[in-house]
Amino acid sequence: MPARGASPSFGRSARREGKHHAMNLKDHIRHVPDFPKKGILFYDISTLLAHKDAWRYAVTQLAAAIKPFKPTVLAGIESRGFLVAAPAALELGLGFVMLRKKGKLPGETIRYTYSLEYGTDTIEVQENAVKPGDTVVVLDDLLATGGTMAAAIHLLRLVKANVAACSFLIELTFLKGREKLAVPVTSLMRYDS
Repeated sequence: MPARGASPSFGRSARREGKHHAMNLKDHIRHVPDFPKKGILFYDISTLLAHKDAWRYAVTQLAAAIKPFKPTVLAGIESRGFLVAAPAALELGLGFVMLRKKGKLPGETIRYTYSLEYGTDTIEVQENAVKPGDTVVVLDDLLATGGTMAAAIHLLRLVKANVAACSFLIELTFLKGREKLAVPVTSLMRYDS
């Protein structure tokens, strides 16, 4: 057992054999008060990304949570969702699709415009990036109110994908975002206040 504060090592043989030491991922999330504006507590994943053992553990745990849904492709929401979805797709041997804001993807796109508290936003996917009947799990770094994830699910259903689930590193349970999502939700870390 590693000493307090020490990180377990994840060598190739440990990954291959599926041997992982439990790790408290919350120890690797930095809390930044009053960012991006006063009264907001920001959950910063950059400290998790910078810690190679914790990041490896997080990706492995995400992949394990996603695998039972039998996805054929993973989708990530711009931009921190890319950081989560791409390595999880690699871990599972799957392809990865980007869901981006309007005007950020080349070629023909399918878009969905949704309401925000003050105004609207648009999310897009490249035409033919997801095939009709593909089983998709959508990932993002954090679930707050659920509006963007609900829009991503709707967009993928427009292209006739089967959205099996969505997954997050962090869920702010007190904002009740999962109640807006009509698919199973998994999250590695939950904050109740």
